[in-house]
Amino acid sequence: MNYYLRPTTLLLLAFVTGCANPGYYLHAISGQIEILNKRRPVEEVLNDPVTTPQTRQQLKLVQCLRDFASSELGLPDNRSYRTYADLERPFVVWNVFATPELSLEPKQWCFVFAGCVSYRGYFARDKAERFAANMKQEGHDIYVGGVPAYSTLGWFNDPLLNTFIHRSEADLAGLLFHELAHQVLYVSGDTAFNESFATVVELEGVKRWFERHGTSQQAQAYRQKIQRRDQFTALVLQHKTRLTETYITNLSATEKRAAKTRVFGELRNDYAILKASWGGYTDYDKWFSQDLNNAHLAAIGMYSKYVTAFQKLLAQQQGDLTTFYRAVEEIAKLPKAERATVLRKSLNGANNQARFPPGLPG
Repeated sequence: MNYYLRPTTLLLLAFVTGCANPGYYLHAISGQIEILNKRRPVEEVLNDPVTTPQTRQQLKLVQCLRDFASSELGLPDNRSYRTYADLERPFVVWNVFATPELSLEPKQWCFVFAGCVSYRGYFARDKAERFAANMKQEGHDIYVGGVPAYSTLGWFNDPLLNTFIHRSEADLAGLLFHELAHQVLYVSGDTAFNESFATVVELEGVKRWFERHGTSQQAQAYRQKIQRRDQFTALVLQHKTRLTETYITNLSATEKRAAKTRVFGELRNDYAILKASWGGYTDYDKWFSQDLNNAHLAAIGMYSKYVTAFQKLLAQQQGDLTTFYRAVEEIAKLPKAERATVLRKSLNGANNQARFPPGLPG
């Protein structure tokens, strides 16, 4: 799973409001109970003779990453990601995104602690697809995406899962640092704020991990991956803006549908040009192989909206993550509109710099 659909979802579960039907509530609870029941201490899995050498190697790596997260990045020192669960499926959750046919405004679902989010998660793919089918019948564009990792924001000790344990060292490090950052700070109902903050912690954490434990080749490969991710995001956001401008015009519905088809076609063509410059890099081919619609664009950009602003704030703290966390907490206390204003002003005053933190070796 690539960054356009970040490999995480906030597990909403027992925090569902009364607006959710009882069936969804029971499904969420049973899904979480299944995960809790399958957890085993990492040490136990390492000592189990049936554990494969590859899994054993990855679990040992995670132990080092987990200790680094707390000792060097100031992330919570708790039992999260110190157990392991094999769910015997490729994803832990399937998220359903839905938008109107001629709008990019995603449908939202609201929960007690997580606030309102632009997706609805299911532990079973068939349930997600049934719900998506119902939304489609109502006239919505829909997208169902598998999610390999999740966070309960510290309400439970989240386990490592078979759905992501075999990722590359850089991806695994980034995922752990990102999810633990949500336990440091989470603002109900402000996805862009939360994800941008966690993404900055992730990027800074991976940079520092490679400085301490990696090689220049690993660092360069990760830098290139981030650059390509940002190029992909910028490309999609460019066409997303075009669609937004089209949908708010006085064109007829028929004309808007034609423009929609044209923009998605041009997006594919522009991606082919971008991909050619990557020398065969294919991580985003799967996304483009789908029958794209508005719902596929719902999550694009939400993880990077304020990344540059938060990186500027970190630099102002001379790279001290503890004081950075405190500074972000102060911004988080502001009403949502004021938070956005503070971050936008920071962006407007920031230099046009790459999102990846400077100083990575290599």
